[in-house]
Amino acid sequence: MGIGHTRWATHGKPSEENAHPHANASGTLMLVHNGIIENYQTLRHQLAARGYTFSSETDTEVVAHLIDAEYDGDLVQAVKRALRKVSGTFGLVVMHARHPEQLVAARRGSPMVLGVGNGEMLVASDVAAFLRLTDKVVYLEDDDVVSITRQEFVIDTLADERVERQAQQIEWQPDAVELNGYPHYMLKEIFEQPEAITNALRGRLLPGEGIANLGGLRSVLDRLKEAHHLVIVSCGTSYYAGLYGRYVFEKLTDLIVEVEVASEMRYRKTNIRPGSVVLAISQSGETADTIAAMREAGRKGALLLGLVNVVGSTISRITEAGVYNHAGPEIGVASTKIFTSQCCILVMMALLLGRCKHLSITDGMEIVAGLERLPEQIAAVLKQADYIRTIAEAYARYRNFLFIGRKYNYPIALEGALKLKEISYVHAEGCAAGEMKHGFIAMIDENFPTVCLATKDTTYEKTLSNMLEIKSRNGKIIAVATEGDEEIAHIADHVIYTPPNLDFLQPIPAAVALQLFAYYSAVARGCEIDQPRNLAKSVTVE
Repeated sequence: MGIGHTRWATHGKPSEENAHPHANASGTLMLVHNGIIENYQTLRHQLAARGYTFSSETDTEVVAHLIDAEYDGDLVQAVKRALRKVSGTFGLVVMHARHPEQLVAARRGSPMVLGVGNGEMLVASDVAAFLRLTDKVVYLEDDDVVSITRQEFVIDTLADERVERQAQQIEWQPDAVELNGYPHYMLKEIFEQPEAITNALRGRLLPGEGIANLGGLRSVLDRLKEAHHLVIVSCGTSYYAGLYGRYVFEKLTDLIVEVEVASEMRYRKTNIRPGSVVLAISQSGETADTIAAMREAGRKGALLLGLVNVVGSTISRITEAGVYNHAGPEIGVASTKIFTSQCCILVMMALLLGRCKHLSITDGMEIVAGLERLPEQIAAVLKQADYIRTIAEAYARYRNFLFIGRKYNYPIALEGALKLKEISYVHAEGCAAGEMKHGFIAMIDENFPTVCLATKDTTYEKTLSNMLEIKSRNGKIIAVATEGDEEIAHIADHVIYTPPNLDFLQPIPAAVALQLFAYYSAVARGCEIDQPRNLAKSVTVE
């Protein structure tokens, strides 16, 4: 039996003293904790007044001493009494020397799943942690407290109510969390995108009717048909997928669409009201700010939808309906296959609603055909990996990049810049190409390259004009363009070509090209790829 935690210190510098696990003074009680204890300073002062001393700067050590202060022989009750005094979020596991066959786990706000193995029990913050050992999991709810032994688990709540939660069988296969010959999970997941997109589309398109069949939305479809207002709520890469989705929803439906950063929306006075539809996008389904924003929207009477990859995650449980990615686990911190999967699913959602209203069957059939071409088009981009690597290596010495795009390509430019920042630690900014002359172009010179998203669409000529403006200021240009575009090769220093498709679908293969560019840039710079500094896969705190 044991516990461990791979994380940096939220409070205090990363150091041996601040690292997990944390213990009481005698070392008889130890715990690991994911989350933030908001009232830890108050608790720390109270415990200090009772004679407790602290060896770290963390909030977690406070919980260890607090449980110790409540302990009278019953570890479960000590944990409950202590946590009733705690404000904040926690996913924690406690062990005690006097209870050598027992672990006690609890959650509020932070993800936690229980794995039911063969003669063993496992607890983790993500299914992928124990996928090699079991495919049977129990998803814990907020304020659950679970006593775990080798053979069984018993779940209570902080209010001392016994609850029954059934184990679920997960669909992911154990080899999904293996590298399978790839040097990094990120590269593996980039190359898994044809399959991930195929899985996202499988069984969800009706080519003869030009419509999407999304079973997860069937129960609320009548309410969606009546809706006029859609708010997309997300963070990070999922936020950029939402920005892309806004353009597509506006093209294919008559909805008024807003896209909100969840960490801002949760504190704003919004115009959400009964009849509004709020769609949360999250890879993990456990993003703390997105969950809080959704709960606030629910209080205002909105219809809550989710687009998540993890079955049984918190967002999947608090929403009334939604769609799963079915993309398999994504291990690399920098999201790749989930982003393109999200974009494809957002197109299908817009197609479904559009066809329920004004969108013609002919237009629908054309969109379905375009979606079905995406897996092979992404595969065509992946075949250029060596070529993209040579470009990345040629630009590895540069410390600043600008990414630009218009319309559907604008969110892809933002996402491309984010990918480069996340794993290569290079300063990169994304902007709408039309905004370039409102400040961004002041940075352009021979040492500040620009990545231009210039696939063929209604804004193509304007994007070419932006590229010429950069060229005239000695800026180097890497262009992502549509196959057959010879004109752009006379302007850009390097061109990465992607296959032609409908104008709003071309950015999806283009995003894959930018993922490869970011990956090979980070490799050339000698950076950590799968676990970039200061970042977490699932952001479960504010």
